[in-house]
Formats: sequence, structure tokens, C-alpha cells
Amino acid sequence: MQEDDPKSRSGKRAAARSAGATRARSATPVAHADYAETTREVCVSVRSFFLADQSRPDESHFVWAYRVRIENRGREAVQLLRRTWKITDARGRTQHVHGAGVVGEQPLLEPGETFEYTSGTPLDTPSGFMAGAYHMIVPSSGENFDVTIPAFSLDSPHQPGRVH
Repeated sequence: MQEDDPKSRSGKRAAARSAGATRARSATPVAHADYAETTREVCVSVRSFFLADQSRPDESHFVWAYRVRIENRGREAVQLLRRTWKITDARGRTQHVHGAGVVGEQPLLEPGETFEYTSGTPLDTPSGFMAGAYHMIVPSSGENFDVTIPAFSLDSPHQPGRVH
């Protein structure tokens, strides 16, 4: 599940859209996730979850899901074209993941809209962290810019103490 796996998507959007991610206008404030960062009025918040049922600690296989919320707080539409992830395990080994869009989509966010998706990653250590960037475009001007995905912890109950 290292790359954004469409099978791991969850959402509320009707089947007319690719039945995975959630897109909505923000009418009321939503509780912030554990980690959040705003770049150029695009707020990215992330919450990670250890998946005990998919992990096999005795075989050094640990799995996490992470839920990402992208909110366009600006005055112009923006579109997510690509993603770049840096995934670091407890031994300091780093993997770089690049790809088009997220969960098979390149969402266009009008002002006030949000897009949410769930994906995941396995590690062979009981903790680690992830960070990255979404490579965006302003369709009206063709301007490209990067939005920071805040660094977030991947902690499991199999790691003595909370490391990150």
C-alpha cells in the first residue's frame, strides 16, 4: 500500500465520482487532525492510524493508514497534479514515492472546497514518519506551486515509548 492505493479509499461521494475520496464545501470548521500545515492558502491535515489487524510484528511487518484532508482556503481554484512522499523508518532508511495525483485522482478544488482520502504504508520497523509535497497548479493562470504535507508520525504499540 505504499503508493496511494485506490482500494484503501473511503468516502461519501456518490458513485458518479470515483467512489473513494470525499469532496465538500466547508460550511463549518472541522476539527484539525494531529498534523496540519498551510501553504498558499491550501491547508493539508493528516492523521495516521496503526493497523494492528494487517501488521505482523513477529515478522517485522507494521502497517499504517493515514487520512489526508486538503482544503482550499484561497480565492482561486487549484488542482493537485502529483505527489511526492518521503517515508522514513525507525532505522533512518528513507523511501521516496512519486506519482500522479492521489488515489487515482487529480482533484480540482474550488475556493472553499475540501478533498479527503485514505491511503497507507507498511514499514519493517515499529515506527517511522512521513512528509511530502503536493505539486499543484492554478488552472486560471497555469502557475505551478508546491504544498507542504506536514511530517507526521507512524507510531505503533510495539515501539517502546513514543518516538516521534
